Amino acid sequence: MTLSHYNDTITLLVLYYSRHGATKQMADFIALGIEGIPGCTARLRTVPAISTVCEASEPAIPTDGAPYVELADLAECAGVALGSPTRFGNMASAMKYFWDGTTADWLSGTLIGKPACVFTSTGSLHGGQETTLISMMLPLLHHGMLLLGLPYSHPALMGTSSGGTPYGASHWSGADGKKTVTEDSKQLAIALGARLAKTAQQLNRTV
Repeated sequence: MTLSHYNDTITLLVLYYSRHGATKQMADFIALGIEGIPGCTARLRTVPAISTVCEASEPAIPTDGAPYVELADLAECAGVALGSPTRFGNMASAMKYFWDGTTADWLSGTLIGKPACVFTSTGSLHGGQETTLISMMLPLLHHGMLLLGLPYSHPALMGTSSGGTPYGASHWSGADGKKTVTEDSKQLAIALGARLAKTAQQLNRTV
């Protein structure tokens, strides 16, 4: 597998789609966890929105926020944190559209053996957090990635009432998308990013 080395720094890709900003907040906390591990850096990337009548509905370059992901980002990363809001219990179409275009990387084994984790934000508390997380795991499994969740050794996982699952970090954003990320959800997202970074380092030492 191809790992990212820049002066002994490992790069982890934090790839997300966010329509109203809540999933982006979670991505920022995942990145915070990654960069809390010495020798690790987070590369934040997003995907453009799509519509039912055309392949792309956004400008070629985002007007703000993270740049759009490129296939080169997959090759250059040592692991992936993948995030999407819930769409009827599934990942957003914009994110699936990106993964549907990664056949060449699947054939070449670009991501085989690299660690990955998933995160989400939902408008309703029981709006499909866990099924959305699982839907994002499926293409990662097909790419041969090593999936990481959150162990119950994190106390917040037992006490949270706003999100957070053993499958990955999550956040209940409310119907208007404006609910603040709770301390539990924040700490679980940071912990997931740190776990991804530590695992990537451990795997890197064995190569």
